Amino acid sequence: MEYFVQKDSIVRKIWGKSDTILFIFAGAAAEFALNKAVDWLYFTGKLPADPIGRLFSTVSYARWIVFSEKQEAYRAIHKITSIHSGVEKARGTTIPDWAYRDVLFMLIHYSIASYELLERKLDSAEKEEVYQVFYRLGKGMDLKELPGTYNSWLPVREEHMKEHLQKSRYSVDLFKQYRKNLGNTRYAILKEAQLLVVPPRVKELLHFGRFSWLAPIVPLYKFSRLLRLDRLIKAILLPSAYQEQIRGLDVQAV
Repeated sequence: MEYFVQKDSIVRKIWGKSDTILFIFAGAAAEFALNKAVDWLYFTGKLPADPIGRLFSTVSYARWIVFSEKQEAYRAIHKITSIHSGVEKARGTTIPDWAYRDVLFMLIHYSIASYELLERKLDSAEKEEVYQVFYRLGKGMDLKELPGTYNSWLPVREEHMKEHLQKSRYSVDLFKQYRKNLGNTRYAILKEAQLLVVPPRVKELLHFGRFSWLAPIVPLYKFSRLLRLDRLIKAILLPSAYQEQIRGLDVQAV
């Protein structure tokens, strides 16, 4: 059986652990709030009503594709495209291609940043492998103007952030909804986690500080995994509504 991502791929290691995925989620939640196309998800009303659930759903879709058999993965990709086409039809206009690329670019960046934060630095070949997986995902969605390699993508990523990120009323409202959904304590932890993985442009626009008080705690958390205490920590820190889904993220597909 042929899989979308090979079994020994670094991408499966990245997306096979819930703690790595949670940092991917945290970073994407910050950057997505700044995206100039975020109004598209406000159009349906689903994002402000359940921002954590909607973002978690996006991340879960990506993980499903990573671990799926090739044909099933492409069916999932086509389903995503179909859902977006329905929203476009309802609104009477088209989601800009750069908006799709921005989401794809976030998955690439936060996959690498989160793994490097919690595990180890990736070498150039591994970063290229991460990029090629999401490049194929983007091509499956018929996205245009995707650079062919990781190194050629880096300046394009920087340019996208300069052109397509801004702090707007949607940004402010989304962070209000994050606080409402998570509560003050978990919201504070989310922002500190975001600070560890978001790029400088995002920090600048959100007026984040330079230092996260979670930084010295990360090594302790990594040690807790050796003692199998990480599940207890996540059970305490994360909303109960998502506990079952989060536990499921640790089950590596074969």
